[in-house]
Formats: sequence, structure tokens, C-alpha cells
Amino acid sequence: MGFISEFKEFAMKGNVLDMAVGVIIGGAFGKIVSSLVDDILMPLVGVVTGNVDFTKLEFAFGEGDLAATLKYGNFIQNTVDFLIVAFCIFLMLKAINKLNRKKEEPAEPAAPAGPTQEELLAEIRDLLKQK
Repeated sequence: MGFISEFKEFAMKGNVLDMAVGVIIGGAFGKIVSSLVDDILMPLVGVVTGNVDFTKLEFAFGEGDLAATLKYGNFIQNTVDFLIVAFCIFLMLKAINKLNRKKEEPAEPAAPAGPTQEELLAEIRDLLKQK
């Protein structure tokens, strides 16, 4: 099998295509979540904390051209971003697992068939005849 045909077989497998779609949708979803954090949540958090802009929070080590800047505000914002994405993925996986469990659960086995009412009455009749 040639290199080209081997690559074509690999690229056309369902898992690779599914993964590609997932990556593209994940990138778009990441932009939505980033916008949610940057444009909606963090301004509200800023109002609660006295109009603090988290992206501008930093701590400088040293002075002049040799100063190193620790931008902990961006870290806080990215952490909130991550937590929202993780929570959304958790909710989606929870819903998918719930749907899969419903599909996998076998129907409850029927109760063991006992004697019918007629059979019980016939048995009682026969016992009464014996006495």
C-alpha cells in the first residue's frame, strides 16, 4: 500500500473526521466563552470589586527596561474562562451519559409467572374435595 493511499485511508476514517469537526466547533465555542467572560462576566465582577479591570492587574518586579511584569489579572480572567468551559463540557457530558444510560438499560425482566386465578381456585377446590 502506497504512502498516499495509506494517508487517504487514515484521513477518511470516521474518527478523524469527527475529531476535526470537534476541533472546529470547540474553537468557535471557545470564542463564545471568551466573549462571555471578557464582555459580560468580568465587567460585572469589576463592578462588584470597585470597577477593577482584571486585564490590567499586574505586579512589576524591578524598574526600567529590566522590569519583569507578572500579569496576574490575565491569569484570573483565563482561569474564569477555563472554569466556564469546563463546567459547560461537564454539563454536556452529563447529559450525553444520561441519554446513553437510558439506551443501555435493559427492560426490567417480567415478574415470574405465577399460577393464574383459575389455577388457584381449582387447587382450592381440589383441596376441599379431599377433606
